[in-house]
Amino acid sequence: MAVDLAQKAQNFTNRGRQALESGRYELAVDMLMEAVSAAPDGLEARKLLRIAQIKNFQQNGKVGFGAKLGYMMDRNKIMSLVKKGQGEEAMAAAEKLLCKNPLDGDNIEAAVKAAEAAGKTDHAAITIEAAYECSNKDPALLERVATYYQMAQKWDKARDAYRKLAEAKPGDQEILTKLKNTEAKATMNAGWEQTAGKKGGFQNLIANKEQAKKLDAANKAVVTDADAEVLIKEKLEQIAKEPKNMNARRALARLYNQNKRYEEAIQCLNEAIEAAGSMDPELDRMLSQTTIQYYDQQIELYRAAGDEETAAALEGDKNQFVFDDLASRVERYPNDLHLRYELGVQYYTYEYYDEALEHLQLAQKSPKDRLWALYYLAMCFLKKDQTDMAVMQLETARDALPTMDDLKKKVVYQLGLCAEASGDLEKAYQYYKDVYSSDVGFEDLSERMLSVSQAIKKAHQG
Repeated sequence: MAVDLAQKAQNFTNRGRQALESGRYELAVDMLMEAVSAAPDGLEARKLLRIAQIKNFQQNGKVGFGAKLGYMMDRNKIMSLVKKGQGEEAMAAAEKLLCKNPLDGDNIEAAVKAAEAAGKTDHAAITIEAAYECSNKDPALLERVATYYQMAQKWDKARDAYRKLAEAKPGDQEILTKLKNTEAKATMNAGWEQTAGKKGGFQNLIANKEQAKKLDAANKAVVTDADAEVLIKEKLEQIAKEPKNMNARRALARLYNQNKRYEEAIQCLNEAIEAAGSMDPELDRMLSQTTIQYYDQQIELYRAAGDEETAAALEGDKNQFVFDDLASRVERYPNDLHLRYELGVQYYTYEYYDEALEHLQLAQKSPKDRLWALYYLAMCFLKKDQTDMAVMQLETARDALPTMDDLKKKVVYQLGLCAEASGDLEKAYQYYKDVYSSDVGFEDLSERMLSVSQAIKKAHQG
């Protein structure tokens, strides 16, 4: 029987490969689905299936609201099977989902979790590898890929993925930090491989002790005092020789910034932008952040001197700068989803709810900002008296948050307010209790729980 299944799987694999090579992608998917069904452990058929799914989706796939809702229902089913320990069944369901859209980040994540639950890490890697090859234009998907490689300690692949992410999102400091970390890990691994068993070991990789000292100073997270002066002088000399060297200009701006020399940092960044001669998102972001830090520094100085009037005026100027700067950068970099999120929050803060919705809906595509974007979307809908839409966003955010952190407290509390407003006091009390069990001092929770509890008792007595 096992031999028959293996032969059946091979036959379907061969037919699937032929269909794939001839460009008949839909047929290839059908044949290869039969192959993996007959022999779930076979890696060859799974690899070919993933290619066929992607090719077929790129040629024929459609993504609309109805499709996304269907994906969500399928993912819920898969995760339910994973929680029950039914990994094989979860994998089978995940393959059907990937046939619908193999490049959706959440679909990929569900498929990877299903494979891991089945104890088939090689199959999880196939899904990640295939997505990685097609993820150059999708930062959200690429971020999932990078995270997976990092968790798997495949440092060279994680580094390559974070390099692509840094190019796609050049101003994202979190991505840049992860890139530096994975580069260090990849280099260290390569170094150990090169020096394993050799006399002198890893120390021989850096023979020049003076150079090593400079590298150590340059690689500190924060460089101050004498080290800073040495490196600032070095960078100024380097820029004088290489005026188009943007890395040197960025490094100089960071040194000024770390030492709270914000005016010099701003001048340095403006000169860098002028020297670049074209748009540079990272320089733009650095200039924005440094300008805000300069405002904060001046506000603090005026407050310390007792000049509250000037401090308040500068606070207003800073707020206007933040808004105007975000709006102009979104116009320059419309695909930067984090900027969309930040601008959406600004619009919400100033009560422009329709404008906020526009940017926050786009920001949902960012894994980093998705859950906070859902929260602010809900708040916008509440301000517009669209409670049903608000509850939908809040429930989605709640279900995606594993622990009762600050965001989940806000989300569940708002669900409680919505339930209380609709007259469902039992449900409201349960929401409030969930938050209360984690943080007894949250908002006006104690008073609300007492009020709702008394109302429930009164209703029962009546």
